[in-house]
Amino acid sequence: MSQHQVVLIPGDGIGPEVADAVKEILTAAKAPIAWIERKAGLAAIDEGEDVLPDDTLDAIRKHGVALKGPCTTPVGGGFTSVNVKLRKTLDLYAAVRPVRNLAGVASRYENVDLVVVRENTEGLYSGVENEITPGVVTSLKVATEHACRRIARYAFEYAKARGRRKVTVFHKANIMKLTDGLFLRCAREVHEEYPSIELETLIIDAGCMKLVQDPSRFDILLMENLYGDVVSDLCAGLVGGLGVVPGANMGDHMAVFEAVHGSAPDIAGKNLANPLALLMSAVMMLNHLAVDRGDAGCHDVADRVKYAYDRALADGQKTRDVGGSLGTREFCRAVIERLG
Repeated sequence: MSQHQVVLIPGDGIGPEVADAVKEILTAAKAPIAWIERKAGLAAIDEGEDVLPDDTLDAIRKHGVALKGPCTTPVGGGFTSVNVKLRKTLDLYAAVRPVRNLAGVASRYENVDLVVVRENTEGLYSGVENEITPGVVTSLKVATEHACRRIARYAFEYAKARGRRKVTVFHKANIMKLTDGLFLRCAREVHEEYPSIELETLIIDAGCMKLVQDPSRFDILLMENLYGDVVSDLCAGLVGGLGVVPGANMGDHMAVFEAVHGSAPDIAGKNLANPLALLMSAVMMLNHLAVDRGDAGCHDVADRVKYAYDRALADGQKTRDVGGSLGTREFCRAVIERLG
């Protein structure tokens, strides 16, 4: 296996703890990774730097792959979201969130195995807001044919590559006839190139109802930015929460894999954080490297790590947020013991 240079952004809050646990597990699994550590979020601001320093962005551009821990985002003011700025600056237009049941993690549902594909660069998250007059503000929802078409193609290509059977588009084109109408039209036109994959379209409120009735009926969910943000967290709740799902932000030339939960500063430094979400994201990263760099050995390491954390959870070796009693370090050791 070749050595692959990967940018590591530990983040802040519990980020450094879970990042250290993931590094320890990947080292024990002999993952061919050389880490290039960079700062973002509060960790950068505390040192007088920008929330997303240029040297962090330049490192990702150079090496093409990054693993990012959680970064704090202030509510209702303060600095810009690191996540949003990363996606826009590097044109990471596809957010990919696989959601599946894990043995040993309690859930109301069984047989959940779906993937949320979310457009990452426009929609209401374009951040175009104006105060028209005191007490009256507007927020502009942006949709372009270019972005709508490429995220639809990404979803269908993803389905084709992984043997998935169906893409379901969540939309509100009955009300937002131009923006969501464009998104829906592009999905239908792209679907014509993939006749072996079923296309389903659902108005988002009805789609969310069907999700909580029976999530096992869904395969790939495709939607614009805001809907994707909300629905991906909803789906995480179906299988145990944000601590047990990975995430990736994909572009044509770069990819950033991340834990999608918050930075949880209230438990930072207390050996309470669950590193599983970042570890699962690291497994996604290894599989990406296997394909992108032609290194099949990365697939082997990814499979070993996935087996190890699946086995640990099935054996009841869990952190407190998913019904166990282990701390961050203890869960890390439990996974390493099962690498085999």
